[in-house]
Amino acid sequence: MTGTLHIIGAGMAGLAAAVEAAGSGPRIIVHEAGRACGGRARSYMDRQLGCRIDNGNHLLLSANKTVFRYLGLTGALDTLTGPHAPLFPFVDLAEDARWTLNLSRGRMPWWVFQPHRRVPDMRLPDLRSLYRLMNADENETVADCLLPGALARRLLEPFAISALNTLTDTGSAALLGAVIRESLSLGGAACIPWFAKDGLSETLVDPALKHLQDMNVEVRTQSRITGVEEARGRITTLHTPEEDIILGPDDSIIMAVPAPVAHTLLANKIAGITAPTEFESILNLHFRLDERPIPQGSFAQCGFMGVIGGVTEWVFLRENILSVTVSAANRYADQNQDDLARTIWQEVCRACDAVLEQPLPAAPAAQRVVWEKRATFAATPEQNRLRCGPATPLVNLALAGDWTNTGLPATLEGAMRSGVQAVHTLGIKHPR
Repeated sequence: MTGTLHIIGAGMAGLAAAVEAAGSGPRIIVHEAGRACGGRARSYMDRQLGCRIDNGNHLLLSANKTVFRYLGLTGALDTLTGPHAPLFPFVDLAEDARWTLNLSRGRMPWWVFQPHRRVPDMRLPDLRSLYRLMNADENETVADCLLPGALARRLLEPFAISALNTLTDTGSAALLGAVIRESLSLGGAACIPWFAKDGLSETLVDPALKHLQDMNVEVRTQSRITGVEEARGRITTLHTPEEDIILGPDDSIIMAVPAPVAHTLLANKIAGITAPTEFESILNLHFRLDERPIPQGSFAQCGFMGVIGGVTEWVFLRENILSVTVSAANRYADQNQDDLARTIWQEVCRACDAVLEQPLPAAPAAQRVVWEKRATFAATPEQNRLRCGPATPLVNLALAGDWTNTGLPATLEGAMRSGVQAVHTLGIKHPR
């Protein structure tokens, strides 16, 4: 393929598309409306905390093949850290219980027969929930498939909320089942957790931008596409505040923007394009301490901890920063942020003090609340049906983004998979 490939959006979907297409023939230009690339997976200097933080926390599983391929192509595999084993420390604040889920590496789930490796108080019949999720139809919710018991409350419910960013009573069982088929059902070797050692930008963005520069891909920040023109079944013009970009007959576009932006740009241009209309937020809190906490046990080995029985869901420790993630956070939108932050800090102290050499202080030295109001589409059965695939009726336009129909919820894996699929939809093949 010759001509120019215009990729609109430099979030994870857009960057994955650019990395996939780099070196395949066409000239590539990436247009990013903001000052920085990475979308919801980037790092920045926070003046209030006086340090660099991520705008969210992302836990990768070894099953995320598209993400790891991307990291391999960009030379960023050595920027990850984790326990190098399928270990997941948990604390149940409601019942004052602690355990470390230790999955068997092979597909045979020997861990369920060993009490010290499994969820406490779970019963073997509880595993039927997994079968029901993996075989759920498109109308079922996660709650429809979960059997009462410790496995559901202490593992499957928090896993569902994290994966879907949607509560279990409305979340799509089919989407969660797809995640389980690609991870837990394959055994512990597919469930080894990894996260960015230094920061999301240092892992997901900066190496990609360096790779794209080396591959002569042009990345334009503060390059906002304000509209498009269509004629004879193809996009002919991209509008920006400064100029109109006229497309040649061999030029093509990947629109890797959030669903509302795609709808705005394509309204009245393409019939039959649908996108989710309801969204869920994610709440992240970053607590800076004067001294670096010294973790012990599996918390030290993993660097993170799952928390149930409270508002807090995941705690990550990086140097002197404790970061908390709360998914499906629309339910807390009406609460006072200061009160919510105090509640979460108290939960962090309860969760962490028992696995630190010294207890945490009564209050952190500084804190930052980062609330992504429209972090993902609401992963309900109804909203899932509104997702469209990468192909469009216009021969030179493909869609990408975690909201498109990848078969997965709005995860990093889903976002990157959408970018790769968009490239292939246009007939562009990555050079081998």
